[in-house]
Amino acid sequence: MKITNVEMVISAVKQEQYPAGQLPEFALAGRSNVGKSSFINKMINRKNFARTSSKPGKTQTLNFYRINDAFYFVDVPGYGFAKVSKAEREAWGKMIETYFTTREQLKAALLIVDLRHPPTKDDVMMYEFLKHYNIPTLVIATKADKIPRGKWQQHAKVAKETLRLIPDDELIIFSAETGQGKDEAWGALQKWV
Repeated sequence: MKITNVEMVISAVKQEQYPAGQLPEFALAGRSNVGKSSFINKMINRKNFARTSSKPGKTQTLNFYRINDAFYFVDVPGYGFAKVSKAEREAWGKMIETYFTTREQLKAALLIVDLRHPPTKDDVMMYEFLKHYNIPTLVIATKADKIPRGKWQQHAKVAKETLRLIPDDELIIFSAETGQGKDEAWGALQKWV
């Protein structure tokens, strides 16, 4: 996909702040520091558009990025990060749950996992949550460049089994470094745009 126009529209915490209109939305869910911002930057060919941070837990709002005036990527706060208070974590949980369960424009969730390691308990819980609400899910297994290509399928198999991935949901092996999986990801998203 040729990206001509990218705009950070709003960092929202409440429903009334969500952008108006009917453009399709794709929410990116995943552990803190799993590479959600790097995924967005690679997909839109911009170096530092979505801010990446070495400090986990940096995203604390729903960040709406409008792409080509055709759809949004919505970066949601990462989960599984310990250095925030329990109250803060609960507030994020409510904010994320409200978005996922009420937003009509949400077409699919992109569950970002780290290909190097089996999905965490939090990843499994997130996937089960998405399936409970019948939200189409695309699993993006990042950091593929960090393991030998010959081991990709073995790691992907572990990820699918751990998540108990249903046949309708696809897993794409991805690297923000090399661009591996970028075309496949655009191809998979195309059906909802």
